[in-house]
Amino acid sequence: MSGKRTRFQQSIPVGIILRAAPSQSRWIDMTYRVIGLLPGAADADWAELRRDGEIVDYHAATLQLDLHRTDTDAYMLALDSSAPSAYVVLQGEGDSGDRPRPVTITVSPYEAQDHLDAGDEIVERVPMPPEMIEWIGDYIAQHHKQEPFYKRRRDETDLDRVEDGRGDARIRQHGDVYRSPRNADPGKNKTN
Repeated sequence: MSGKRTRFQQSIPVGIILRAAPSQSRWIDMTYRVIGLLPGAADADWAELRRDGEIVDYHAATLQLDLHRTDTDAYMLALDSSAPSAYVVLQGEGDSGDRPRPVTITVSPYEAQDHLDAGDEIVERVPMPPEMIEWIGDYIAQHHKQEPFYKRRRDETDLDRVEDGRGDARIRQHGDVYRSPRNADPGKNKTN
C-alpha cells in the first residue's frame, strides 16, 4: 500500500462505501450506512458503484487514514478484537434526508469514542480489509514501544486537616463565607 510517509507517521487514502436504502420510517426517505472500505482508493465524490433496485452503493469519499506512533496501543486493541474494525465518522445526516458526509476515518477505538461523546456525529464501525490489517500490523511492529508502568506515590499533603470556613485563599474576605453556624461564634451555640 502506498501513501504518505514520514519517520513516525504513515497515511493511506481509504475509500468509504456507503449504501443508500429506502427507509422504513415515514419521516425520512433514505437511510445511509457504511458497508465497506477501499484502501488505496482514488478521490471520489458519491460515485455510484452498484445499483440493485432502490438500493445503491456509493464510493462516497476518500479520506486519509493516519497512523501515529503514539497511538500504537489503540491500534493493537483494534487488531486484537474478534473482528478488527475501522471507524468512520459521518456528519450531516438529518431529518431533511441529506446525504451524510464522511469526515474522518480512524482505527483507534479511543478516538472513535471521543467522536461519540461529542454527540453531533455518527460513528460507524466497519470491518477492515485484510490488506489494511496487515499494513497496520506492520506499523505496530515497527513503532510500538511498551511503556513501563510507574506507580504514583501519594504526596505529603495532610488530607485529615480540618479547614472549616477557610474559603478560597485567593479572595480577600472580611468574614468567613463558608463557616458553619457552629464555628461562627463559639459562645452563641452553647447549650446550658
